[in-house]
Formats: sequence, structure tokens, C-alpha cells
Amino acid sequence: MSVRLYIGNLPQTFESKELEALLRSVGDGIRFKAVFDRETGGCRGFGFANVENEKLAEALIEKLNGTEFNGNKLRVERSERRDSSSGGSRRGGGSNGSNSQGSARKETKKFVHSDAPSKAAPDPRWAGELSKLKDLLANQKTAV
Repeated sequence: MSVRLYIGNLPQTFESKELEALLRSVGDGIRFKAVFDRETGGCRGFGFANVENEKLAEALIEKLNGTEFNGNKLRVERSERRDSSSGGSRRGGGSNGSNSQGSARKETKKFVHSDAPSKAAPDPRWAGELSKLKDLLANQKTAV
């Protein structure tokens, strides 16, 4: 049975090959995947390792927890999987769209604010030119 471990306090910039070599020094059969930020592409400072058996997981925790890696002390522990029925996930798992007794969230209307100018308002970059055009049109005399 595979055991999932949390590896935290990773430097934002590190070579994955260095970490994989460190993991391989404990034993074979360890697969590691770092968690990256969607916007910046940099490491978020943690990742997860899948280990083949319980004995290897214990050895990995014992050897690497508190070990210095590129200036940071690693934090290695068992990963606790979120239970989707507990409602603890960010995506609101477990509520199934119903307003259950345990729901502490109050329904609110969300407003989206935008700094973009509305379609009816003129572009502020052209405000000076627009006022000049309005003055020219106002001063223009047409023959009747």
C-alpha cells in the first residue's frame, strides 16, 4: 500500500534533481511532486511524496524531518487526506448544494468590481482631445 507524505519548507527555487537524490539516499520507490504557483510558476514551498511501503515512509520521516536542504529545514510528515464529506475543502465539498445544518456560511450576493471604464464613458486618455472637439463643434457656425 502506498503512503503519501507531506514535504514542506522547501526553498522557492531548488533543483528537483537534488531533492530526488536526497530522497533516493533513503530508499528506492519514492515519487515526489512539488506544488507550483499557477501565476508565478515558482514552488509554493511544499510537495508530496508517494512511498511504496510503511517501513520506507517511517525511515524517510526519521531521516529527513528537520534536515537542512538549501538553507531550509525540511518538514516531513504523513499527509492527511481531506475527507470530501467533511466540507473542509476549498471547493465546498460535501454540501451537495443543500443548506445543511452545519453550514456556517451565509448566502451573500457577490459584486464584481472592475477598474475598466464602462462602455458609455469615454476613454480618459482622450479626455483632453474630446473637450477640444466639443469646443470646435460648439463654435462652428452653419449657414442657414
